[in-house]
Amino acid sequence: MRLGHARTPEEFKLCTTSKKEKQTRIRSLTRPFIESMAPWFTLPNRQSVLSILSLLLVSAGLVVAAPAVLPGTEPLAKGQSGVGNWDGVIDDEIQRATAARSRHWHRDFSSAESYDRSIETNRFRFSQIIGVRDARVPFESPSLLATVDQPALAARGKTYDVHRVRWPAFGDVHAEGLLLEPRGRKPVAGVVAVPDCAQTPEQITGLAPGVAAESQFARRLAESGCRVLVPVLIDRSMEVRGQEGYRAYSRQSMSSREFLFRPAFQLGRHLIGYEVQKILAAVEWLSRDNDSIGVIGYGEGALLGFYSAALDKRIDVAGVSGYFDSRQGIWREPFDRSVFSLLTFFGDAEIATMILPRKLIVEACGGPEVSVVAPGGSRGVARAPELARVQAEIARAHQLTEGLNPPARIELIAKAGGQGSFGSIEMLSHFLGALTRAGNLAPDGGNPETPPSRFDPQVRQRLQMREVDQHNQRLLGESSRVRERFMSKLDSSSIEKHDSTKRPYIEHLRREVLGRIEKPMSAFNAKSRLRYDEEKWFCYEVQLDVYPGANAFGFLVVPKDLKPGERRPVVVCQHGGGGNPDQLVKDDAGAYHSFAARLAEEGFVTFAPSVMFPPPDSLVRKCNSVGLTQYSYIAAMHQQILNWLQTQPFVAGDSIALYGLSWGGKTAMRIPLLVDGYAMTIVSGDFNEWIWKTATTDSDYSYVFQPEPYIFEFDLGSTYGYAEMAALIAPRPFMVERGHFDPVGSDEQVGFEFAKVRHLYSARLKLPENCAIEWFVGGHEINRGETFKFLRRHLGLSPTR
Repeated sequence: MRLGHARTPEEFKLCTTSKKEKQTRIRSLTRPFIESMAPWFTLPNRQSVLSILSLLLVSAGLVVAAPAVLPGTEPLAKGQSGVGNWDGVIDDEIQRATAARSRHWHRDFSSAESYDRSIETNRFRFSQIIGVRDARVPFESPSLLATVDQPALAARGKTYDVHRVRWPAFGDVHAEGLLLEPRGRKPVAGVVAVPDCAQTPEQITGLAPGVAAESQFARRLAESGCRVLVPVLIDRSMEVRGQEGYRAYSRQSMSSREFLFRPAFQLGRHLIGYEVQKILAAVEWLSRDNDSIGVIGYGEGALLGFYSAALDKRIDVAGVSGYFDSRQGIWREPFDRSVFSLLTFFGDAEIATMILPRKLIVEACGGPEVSVVAPGGSRGVARAPELARVQAEIARAHQLTEGLNPPARIELIAKAGGQGSFGSIEMLSHFLGALTRAGNLAPDGGNPETPPSRFDPQVRQRLQMREVDQHNQRLLGESSRVRERFMSKLDSSSIEKHDSTKRPYIEHLRREVLGRIEKPMSAFNAKSRLRYDEEKWFCYEVQLDVYPGANAFGFLVVPKDLKPGERRPVVVCQHGGGGNPDQLVKDDAGAYHSFAARLAEEGFVTFAPSVMFPPPDSLVRKCNSVGLTQYSYIAAMHQQILNWLQTQPFVAGDSIALYGLSWGGKTAMRIPLLVDGYAMTIVSGDFNEWIWKTATTDSDYSYVFQPEPYIFEFDLGSTYGYAEMAALIAPRPFMVERGHFDPVGSDEQVGFEFAKVRHLYSARLKLPENCAIEWFVGGHEINRGETFKFLRRHLGLSPTR
């Protein structure tokens, strides 16, 4: 233990008095503190005892220097600090969820009818997570698309005609594509043929170049007597999104599919679900006049046909080419394929079991090789399925359904060819043979005759995108009323009723929306080292074990005027994107204005956790695959920090607040709902009309345009915006800190959302003092004004400190 030089008259007096006087003075000052710290003195570790004594002497003003290690902790060696390997934790969660998948299934093999009934809940769950939620629009038949100088007839084959058509799907959204109609005969079957999203209907019909003749499966099926509808899909073309005049940050390049996926995901929908709806609308029409219905697709079209057949029992045969595979690496695939909680309930084998005992034919051929790289979007790769993985997934599906009688088998067509080798004669022959007894694959009749045309597929693509975008925006406009209905069981007529009726919502948010890692945490194994020793406070780096290999880490700042036995309130100060704890302690000039240190000077104990902001995109997508979010692992860190803080003898365990800026503000909105122990929360530089900010395509404030794909949280739009989250934080004190020039949003949007919160606290709960907002002239920063007063008032710290 080292003694510093005397810096005050009291210190000088201690240095100049006799040894006996010093001993008497030290004994009188330190005895109460020693008694309060008695449990720690039973520790066998000599360093801990020395550290306690050193901290005691510093607090008593008898020495100047702080101990090198915080009492009750082990030394933290240089180079050891950090949060560790959270990727490994989430990998374990994926393995755990996959292993436990069977508990969500209760298959009854006593009969085909019983089996089908037993998987209805799984089928419904599947429809919800892929966003098949909107009512489809009934229609008599597809509309022919023609103009004065452009007929609907696009081509004529030897035995069929090709028409340009569109048909209603849901809301004001239409499917559009081609209808191949047998000429002079009744169709042998109705088929929806779905190209990959990089292909057009014209290419798999032989009207446009780009697909080899042997892979033009829509044409071959029409030649064989099928009525075939071919919908166009949204492609992955890269464009700069955002209007002219938007800030550069809000004019980023991303794929068309991701651009539409982002707001849909936030609103509980999905581009996959939208395109499945278009296929199912086609199935409804085809099923009126055709005894047998099939869906066949390649690449992205195979995904959509596969999912459609799992949902709609009217589909007799599904042909899946170049897609069926293990999905255990779904977070590496294009972002627009991300389905929240998919791996918790479904792999491709489980989806296949919702088709069986109907016919499923898998063609293991070279699937589309896709690499999505865009400055504003998420990276993703789609690769051709490896035959061994396809076979293993088929074997798993057979194992899951081995009780079916008669047995149901997936038919595998194995192709050794490379990319583009799809829609083979063998595949189409088996597909037709399963679809209809009278159906044999006709000889190749060659490409149909196409009259001169000025048709532009890009115009069609833009119209399709516009309809989906407008549907997303309509959902956004309705979302506040949807959330109001969702929250209707929250009874705020009294504080007691509010507390009891909010509990099911918190459990729902934890289980279905944000997700929690539900497994026991490790012992603290706390380590520390002194970081700063300032005039009014000292700061320690602290590392805690959370799970094996994964840690919580941050800076603990303790005021030097702690009295023996005194317990102080704590403010957990969360940094934002690109930040770190050091900025919250030693950066007066930056946006944080060293607010963790300034609060310590006011008398609070503070803790500044280090969190991965922004989070790694792949880690968030891993989380999403099993129903977790980035807040799931952040919550685990915070819970362990809270648990540890509550064991410290200088901490008032029931008076711990959370205060965060920017990404830290996002944390402050959510973490009090995911962990136990926060008494109040302050949100700085983030509070907003969150659903609008993450789903609108009509403002450069919107995250839809920005290069932050990890922002989006599935189905918040119909469940929990910021006002709803604040309602679940209530009646705990809640405050917003808003700079007028903060570019994260407008005063109007902040005020609009905050008015709902203020109404709840003031008019319904009758707790106006527990809710506040500070508007200040400034930007994206901590203001250190009214928020400090709010903390003192509600955490019980005297303003005289």
